[in-house]
Amino acid sequence: MHRVRVRGVAVAGVALAAAALSLAACSSSSTTTGGSSGGGSAKLSGTLNGSGSTFQLTFQQTAISNFKSVQPNMTVNYGGGGSGKGRTDLASNVVQYAGSDTAPIPSDETANFKGKTVLYFPVVVGPITVSYNLSGVSNLKLDGPVIAGLFDGSIKKWDDPKITALNPGVKLPSTTVVIARRSDSSGTTANFSQFLVDAAPGVWKLGSSSTIAWPATSQGGNGNGGVAQIVKSTAGAVGYVDYSDAKASGLTYASVKNKDGQYVAPSVQSATTAADNATIAPNLTFSAIWAPGAGSYPVTYQSWVLVYQAQSSANTAKMLQAYLGYLLGDGQKLLSSLNYAPLPASLDQKAKAQLPMIGSSSGASPTSS
Repeated sequence: MHRVRVRGVAVAGVALAAAALSLAACSSSSTTTGGSSGGGSAKLSGTLNGSGSTFQLTFQQTAISNFKSVQPNMTVNYGGGGSGKGRTDLASNVVQYAGSDTAPIPSDETANFKGKTVLYFPVVVGPITVSYNLSGVSNLKLDGPVIAGLFDGSIKKWDDPKITALNPGVKLPSTTVVIARRSDSSGTTANFSQFLVDAAPGVWKLGSSSTIAWPATSQGGNGNGGVAQIVKSTAGAVGYVDYSDAKASGLTYASVKNKDGQYVAPSVQSATTAADNATIAPNLTFSAIWAPGAGSYPVTYQSWVLVYQAQSSANTAKMLQAYLGYLLGDGQKLLSSLNYAPLPASLDQKAKAQLPMIGSSSGASPTSS
Protein backbone atom coordinates (compact mmCIF):
# COMPACT_ATOMS: atom_id res chain seq x y z
CA MET A 1 0.00 0.00 0.00
CA HIS A 2 1.35 3.41 -0.94
CA ARG A 3 2.11 5.57 2.03
CA VAL A 4 0.54 8.99 2.53
CA ARG A 5 2.73 11.59 4.15
CA VAL A 6 0.61 13.71 6.53
CA ARG A 7 2.26 16.86 7.83
CA GLY A 8 1.44 19.56 10.31
CA VAL A 9 -1.03 22.23 9.13
CA ALA A 10 -4.32 22.28 11.00
CA VAL A 11 -6.80 20.39 8.86
CA ALA A 12 -10.29 19.10 9.29
CA GLY A 13 -9.80 15.82 11.15
CA VAL A 14 -11.39 12.43 10.94
CA ALA A 15 -14.51 13.55 12.72
CA LEU A 16 -15.01 16.47 10.36
CA ALA A 17 -14.44 14.30 7.31
CA ALA A 18 -16.92 11.75 8.57
CA ALA A 19 -19.45 14.48 9.27
CA ALA A 20 -18.94 15.90 5.82
CA LEU A 21 -19.42 12.52 4.21
CA SER A 22 -22.72 12.15 6.05
CA LEU A 23 -23.89 15.22 4.14
CA ALA A 24 -23.40 13.58 0.74
CA ALA A 25 -27.03 12.56 0.46
CA CYS A 26 -28.38 16.01 1.21
CA SER A 27 -25.77 18.31 -0.28
CA SER A 28 -27.32 18.07 -3.73
CA SER A 29 -30.34 20.00 -2.45
CA SER A 30 -28.21 22.99 -1.38
CA THR A 31 -28.97 26.17 -3.28
CA THR A 32 -25.29 27.07 -3.21
CA THR A 33 -23.82 23.80 -4.48
CA GLY A 34 -26.72 21.99 -6.04
CA GLY A 35 -26.57 19.96 -9.21
CA SER A 36 -23.66 18.68 -11.23
CA SER A 37 -22.80 22.19 -12.36
CA GLY A 38 -22.05 23.31 -8.80
CA GLY A 39 -23.89 26.54 -9.48
CA GLY A 40 -27.25 25.68 -7.99
CA SER A 41 -30.32 27.87 -8.39
CA ALA A 42 -28.97 30.77 -6.29
CA LYS A 43 -27.47 33.57 -8.38
CA LEU A 44 -24.34 34.89 -6.73
CA SER A 45 -22.38 38.08 -7.23
CA GLY A 46 -18.77 38.90 -6.38
CA THR A 47 -15.15 38.05 -7.15
CA LEU A 48 -12.95 35.09 -6.27
CA ASN A 49 -9.19 35.21 -6.79
CA GLY A 50 -6.90 32.20 -6.92
CA SER A 51 -3.28 31.45 -7.78
CA GLY A 52 -0.77 28.63 -7.70
CA SER A 53 -0.27 25.39 -9.60
CA THR A 54 0.63 25.86 -13.25
CA PHE A 55 -0.44 22.27 -13.75
CA GLN A 56 -4.01 23.40 -13.06
CA LEU A 57 -3.73 26.57 -15.16
CA THR A 58 -5.34 25.38 -18.41
CA PHE A 59 -8.10 23.57 -16.51
CA GLN A 60 -8.78 26.62 -14.34
CA GLN A 61 -8.92 28.95 -17.33
CA THR A 62 -11.31 26.68 -19.23
CA ALA A 63 -13.48 26.03 -16.17
CA ILE A 64 -13.70 29.76 -15.35
CA SER A 65 -14.86 30.51 -18.89
CA ASN A 66 -17.54 27.80 -18.78
CA PHE A 67 -18.62 28.65 -15.22
CA LYS A 68 -19.63 32.13 -16.42
CA SER A 69 -22.74 30.62 -18.00
CA VAL A 70 -23.69 29.16 -14.61
CA GLN A 71 -22.99 32.22 -12.47
CA PRO A 72 -22.85 35.22 -14.84
CA ASN A 73 -22.52 37.76 -12.02
CA MET A 74 -19.49 36.07 -10.48
CA THR A 75 -15.92 36.87 -11.53
CA VAL A 76 -13.27 34.18 -10.95
CA ASN A 77 -9.60 34.90 -11.57
CA TYR A 78 -6.70 32.42 -11.45
CA GLY A 79 -3.01 33.16 -11.90
CA GLY A 80 -0.28 30.52 -12.06
CA GLY A 81 3.08 31.15 -10.44
CA GLY A 82 3.57 27.66 -9.00
CA SER A 83 2.12 25.79 -6.05
CA GLY A 84 4.42 27.52 -3.57
CA LYS A 85 3.17 30.94 -4.64
CA GLY A 86 -0.44 29.80 -4.34
CA ARG A 87 0.05 28.63 -0.75
CA THR A 88 1.92 31.82 0.14
CA ASP A 89 -0.86 33.95 -1.38
CA LEU A 90 -3.53 32.03 0.54
CA ALA A 91 -1.62 32.35 3.81
CA SER A 92 -1.28 36.09 3.17
CA ASN A 93 -5.00 36.45 2.33
CA VAL A 94 -4.13 37.70 -1.16
CA VAL A 95 -6.41 35.04 -2.70
CA GLN A 96 -9.48 33.10 -1.62
CA TYR A 97 -8.22 29.79 -3.00
CA ALA A 98 -4.88 28.25 -3.93
CA GLY A 99 -3.98 25.60 -6.47
CA SER A 100 -1.41 23.22 -5.03
CA ASP A 101 0.10 20.00 -6.33
CA THR A 102 1.42 19.36 -2.82
CA ALA A 103 -0.81 18.39 0.09
CA PRO A 104 -0.82 18.48 3.01
CA ILE A 105 0.91 21.84 3.30
CA PRO A 106 4.66 21.27 3.88
CA SER A 107 5.69 21.41 7.53
CA ASP A 108 8.02 24.35 6.97
CA GLU A 109 5.05 26.44 5.78
CA THR A 110 2.44 25.56 8.39
CA ALA A 111 3.26 28.49 10.69
CA ASN A 112 2.28 30.86 7.87
CA PHE A 113 -1.35 29.74 8.24
CA LYS A 114 -1.54 30.77 11.91
CA GLY A 115 -3.46 27.69 13.02
CA LYS A 116 -6.36 28.19 10.62
CA THR A 117 -8.06 25.09 9.28
CA VAL A 118 -7.37 24.45 5.59
CA LEU A 119 -9.63 22.20 3.53
CA TYR A 120 -8.20 20.16 0.66
CA PHE A 121 -10.32 19.63 -2.45
CA PRO A 122 -8.73 17.31 -5.03
CA VAL A 123 -9.74 18.50 -8.49
CA VAL A 124 -7.49 16.82 -11.04
CA VAL A 125 -4.82 14.17 -11.51
CA GLY A 126 -2.43 13.56 -14.37
CA PRO A 127 0.95 12.21 -15.44
CA ILE A 128 4.27 14.01 -15.23
CA THR A 129 6.11 13.08 -18.40
CA VAL A 130 9.81 12.48 -18.74
CA SER A 131 10.12 14.40 -22.00
CA TYR A 132 13.25 14.39 -24.13
CA ASN A 133 14.67 15.85 -27.33
CA LEU A 134 16.52 13.19 -29.37
CA SER A 135 16.06 13.32 -33.12
CA GLY A 136 14.82 10.01 -34.50
CA VAL A 137 14.38 8.38 -31.08
CA SER A 138 10.88 7.54 -29.89
CA ASN A 139 9.34 4.97 -27.54
CA LEU A 140 12.22 5.24 -25.09
CA LYS A 141 11.92 3.13 -21.94
CA LEU A 142 13.31 4.42 -18.65
CA ASP A 143 13.24 3.23 -15.05
CA GLY A 144 13.64 5.03 -11.73
CA PRO A 145 17.41 4.59 -11.27
CA VAL A 146 18.17 5.72 -14.85
CA ILE A 147 15.87 8.77 -14.53
CA ALA A 148 17.63 9.59 -11.24
CA GLY A 149 20.97 9.41 -13.06
CA LEU A 150 19.75 11.69 -15.82
CA PHE A 151 18.58 14.34 -13.36
CA ASP A 152 21.42 14.19 -10.83
CA GLY A 153 23.99 14.59 -13.61
CA SER A 154 25.69 11.22 -13.21
CA ILE A 155 24.46 10.03 -16.63
CA LYS A 156 26.04 12.50 -19.02
CA LYS A 157 25.50 10.99 -22.49
CA TRP A 158 22.39 9.50 -24.09
CA ASP A 159 24.26 6.38 -25.22
CA ASP A 160 25.18 5.54 -21.62
CA PRO A 161 25.12 1.74 -21.08
CA LYS A 162 22.43 2.11 -18.39
CA ILE A 163 20.04 3.59 -20.97
CA THR A 164 20.98 1.23 -23.81
CA ALA A 165 20.42 -1.77 -21.52
CA LEU A 166 16.75 -0.76 -21.16
CA ASN A 167 16.36 -0.12 -24.89
CA PRO A 168 17.89 -3.01 -26.88
CA GLY A 169 17.94 -2.40 -30.61
CA VAL A 170 17.50 1.37 -30.23
CA LYS A 171 20.35 3.42 -31.69
CA LEU A 172 21.03 6.14 -29.15
CA PRO A 173 23.26 9.13 -29.99
CA SER A 174 26.23 10.24 -27.91
CA THR A 175 24.49 13.59 -27.39
CA THR A 176 25.17 15.31 -24.07
CA VAL A 177 22.27 15.21 -21.60
CA VAL A 178 20.89 18.67 -20.78
CA ILE A 179 18.72 18.79 -17.65
CA ALA A 180 15.61 20.98 -17.89
CA ARG A 181 13.91 21.71 -14.57
CA ARG A 182 11.67 24.20 -12.81
CA SER A 183 13.15 27.47 -11.59
CA ASP A 184 10.14 28.29 -9.36
CA SER A 185 8.77 26.57 -6.24
CA SER A 186 6.73 23.82 -7.81
CA GLY A 187 4.40 21.00 -6.88
CA THR A 188 5.47 19.30 -10.11
CA THR A 189 9.04 19.29 -8.77
CA ALA A 190 7.85 17.95 -5.42
CA ASN A 191 5.92 15.10 -7.02
CA PHE A 192 8.62 14.24 -9.58
CA SER A 193 11.35 14.17 -6.93
CA GLN A 194 9.14 12.05 -4.66
CA PHE A 195 8.87 9.52 -7.50
CA LEU A 196 12.68 9.38 -7.60
CA VAL A 197 12.82 8.84 -3.82
CA ASP A 198 10.35 5.94 -4.15
CA ALA A 199 11.56 4.42 -7.42
CA ALA A 200 15.32 4.87 -7.00
CA PRO A 201 16.08 4.34 -3.30
CA GLY A 202 19.76 4.66 -2.56
CA VAL A 203 20.38 6.16 -6.01
CA TRP A 204 18.52 9.47 -5.80
CA LYS A 205 20.18 11.58 -3.11
CA LEU A 206 18.73 15.05 -3.76
CA GLY A 207 15.57 14.45 -1.72
CA SER A 208 12.03 15.61 -2.41
CA SER A 209 10.83 19.19 -2.17
CA SER A 210 9.20 22.00 -4.14
CA THR A 211 12.74 23.20 -4.88
CA ILE A 212 15.78 20.97 -5.47
CA ALA A 213 19.53 21.71 -5.53
CA TRP A 214 19.87 20.67 -9.17
CA PRO A 215 23.28 20.30 -10.88
CA ALA A 216 24.79 23.66 -11.79
CA THR A 217 24.70 22.76 -15.49
CA SER A 218 20.90 22.35 -15.50
CA GLN A 219 18.62 24.88 -17.17
CA GLY A 220 15.64 26.34 -15.30
CA GLY A 221 12.27 27.29 -16.74
CA ASN A 222 9.32 29.04 -15.12
CA GLY A 223 6.23 26.86 -14.94
CA ASN A 224 5.60 23.63 -16.82
CA GLY A 225 5.47 25.69 -20.02
CA GLY A 226 8.94 27.06 -19.40
CA VAL A 227 10.45 23.59 -18.96
CA ALA A 228 8.60 22.35 -22.05
CA GLN A 229 10.13 25.18 -24.10
CA ILE A 230 13.66 24.28 -22.97
CA VAL A 231 13.14 20.63 -23.92
CA LYS A 232 11.65 21.53 -27.29
CA SER A 233 14.44 23.93 -28.26
CA THR A 234 17.48 22.06 -26.87
CA ALA A 235 19.00 18.96 -28.46
CA GLY A 236 19.69 16.32 -25.82
CA ALA A 237 17.42 17.92 -23.23
CA VAL A 238 15.38 15.92 -20.75
CA GLY A 239 12.78 17.51 -18.49
CA TYR A 240 9.80 16.71 -16.30
CA VAL A 241 6.68 18.29 -17.79
CA ASP A 242 3.03 17.67 -17.02
CA TYR A 243 1.21 15.68 -19.70
CA SER A 244 -1.09 18.49 -20.82
CA ASP A 245 1.81 20.90 -21.47
CA ALA A 246 3.92 18.16 -23.04
CA LYS A 247 1.12 17.31 -25.49
CA ALA A 248 0.48 20.97 -26.25
CA SER A 249 4.19 21.49 -27.00
CA GLY A 250 4.46 18.36 -29.17
CA LEU A 251 7.13 16.77 -26.96
CA THR A 252 8.32 13.17 -27.06
CA TYR A 253 8.21 11.32 -23.73
CA ALA A 254 9.30 8.00 -22.30
CA SER A 255 7.43 5.00 -20.98
CA VAL A 256 8.38 4.55 -17.32
CA LYS A 257 8.78 1.31 -15.36
CA ASN A 258 6.17 1.16 -12.60
CA LYS A 259 6.02 -0.54 -9.21
CA ASP A 260 4.72 -3.76 -10.80
CA GLY A 261 7.64 -3.84 -13.25
CA GLN A 262 5.63 -2.74 -16.28
CA TYR A 263 6.67 0.04 -18.66
CA VAL A 264 3.67 2.36 -18.91
CA ALA A 265 3.24 5.41 -21.12
CA PRO A 266 1.74 8.58 -19.63
CA SER A 267 -1.95 8.95 -20.47
CA VAL A 268 -5.23 10.10 -19.00
CA GLN A 269 -6.22 6.48 -18.30
CA SER A 270 -2.93 5.42 -16.71
CA ALA A 271 -3.08 8.42 -14.37
CA THR A 272 -6.66 7.68 -13.29
CA THR A 273 -5.66 4.05 -12.71
CA ALA A 274 -2.86 5.18 -10.42
CA ALA A 275 -5.23 7.45 -8.47
CA ASP A 276 -7.71 4.56 -8.17
CA ASN A 277 -4.95 2.54 -6.47
CA ALA A 278 -3.86 5.31 -4.09
CA THR A 279 -4.69 5.45 -0.38
CA ILE A 280 -6.91 8.44 0.52
CA ALA A 281 -6.45 10.10 3.92
CA PRO A 282 -9.48 11.46 5.83
CA ASN A 283 -8.57 15.04 4.83
CA LEU A 284 -8.58 13.92 1.14
CA THR A 285 -4.83 14.15 0.70
CA PHE A 286 -3.15 11.25 -1.10
CA SER A 287 -0.28 10.35 -3.38
CA ALA A 288 -0.71 8.40 -6.62
CA ILE A 289 3.07 8.37 -7.11
CA TRP A 290 4.53 4.84 -7.36
CA ALA A 291 1.04 3.39 -6.86
CA PRO A 292 0.62 -0.36 -7.40
CA GLY A 293 -1.19 -1.83 -10.41
CA ALA A 294 0.03 -3.10 -13.76
CA GLY A 295 -1.62 -0.19 -15.60
CA SER A 296 -0.60 2.58 -13.18
CA TYR A 297 1.67 5.30 -14.54
CA PRO A 298 4.20 5.82 -11.72
CA VAL A 299 4.95 9.57 -12.04
CA THR A 300 1.44 10.82 -11.45
CA TYR A 301 0.70 14.14 -9.82
CA GLN A 302 -2.44 15.14 -8.05
CA SER A 303 -3.65 18.66 -7.51
CA TRP A 304 -5.94 20.31 -5.00
CA VAL A 305 -7.73 23.57 -4.41
CA LEU A 306 -6.96 24.79 -0.89
CA VAL A 307 -9.40 27.03 0.97
CA TYR A 308 -9.86 28.14 4.55
CA GLN A 309 -12.73 26.43 6.31
CA ALA A 310 -13.75 29.67 8.06
CA GLN A 311 -14.51 32.41 5.53
CA SER A 312 -14.68 36.18 5.95
CA SER A 313 -18.31 36.34 4.79
CA ALA A 314 -21.24 34.10 3.96
CA ASN A 315 -21.16 35.33 0.37
CA THR A 316 -17.52 34.32 -0.10
CA ALA A 317 -18.30 30.89 1.33
CA LYS A 318 -21.23 30.48 -1.07
CA MET A 319 -19.14 31.57 -4.04
CA LEU A 320 -16.39 29.09 -3.15
CA GLN A 321 -18.96 26.32 -2.73
CA ALA A 322 -20.44 27.15 -6.12
CA TYR A 323 -17.16 27.33 -8.02
CA LEU A 324 -15.60 24.27 -6.37
CA GLY A 325 -18.88 22.44 -6.90
CA TYR A 326 -18.52 23.21 -10.60
CA LEU A 327 -14.91 21.97 -10.70
CA LEU A 328 -16.04 18.73 -9.07
CA GLY A 329 -19.19 18.45 -11.21
CA ASP A 330 -19.43 19.51 -14.83
CA GLY A 331 -15.83 20.68 -14.69
CA GLN A 332 -14.66 17.07 -14.52
CA LYS A 333 -16.16 16.51 -17.97
CA LEU A 334 -13.73 19.08 -19.42
CA LEU A 335 -10.59 17.31 -18.28
CA SER A 336 -10.00 14.54 -20.83
CA SER A 337 -10.15 16.94 -23.79
CA LEU A 338 -7.51 19.08 -22.03
CA ASN A 339 -5.25 16.01 -21.49
CA TYR A 340 -5.88 15.90 -17.77
CA ALA A 341 -7.31 12.92 -15.90
CA PRO A 342 -10.60 13.19 -14.00
CA LEU A 343 -10.85 12.11 -10.39
CA PRO A 344 -11.94 8.55 -9.64
CA ALA A 345 -15.70 8.64 -8.97
CA SER A 346 -15.39 7.65 -5.30
CA LEU A 347 -12.88 10.44 -4.58
CA ASP A 348 -14.98 12.98 -6.46
CA GLN A 349 -17.98 12.13 -4.27
CA LYS A 350 -15.92 12.55 -1.10
CA ALA A 351 -14.76 15.96 -2.27
CA LYS A 352 -18.32 17.06 -3.09
CA ALA A 353 -19.46 15.92 0.36
CA GLN A 354 -16.89 18.24 1.94
CA LEU A 355 -18.28 21.40 0.27
CA PRO A 356 -20.72 22.29 3.10
CA MET A 357 -17.73 22.61 5.45
CA ILE A 358 -16.64 25.82 3.72
CA GLY A 359 -17.81 28.68 5.89
CA SER A 360 -18.43 26.67 9.04
CA SER A 361 -16.56 27.70 12.18
CA SER A 362 -13.00 26.43 12.21
CA GLY A 363 -12.82 23.16 14.07
CA ALA A 364 -16.60 22.75 14.39
CA SER A 365 -18.54 19.96 12.77
CA PRO A 366 -21.04 21.06 10.13
CA THR A 367 -24.69 20.71 11.04
CA SER A 368 -26.56 17.85 9.43
CA SER A 369 -29.40 18.49 7.00
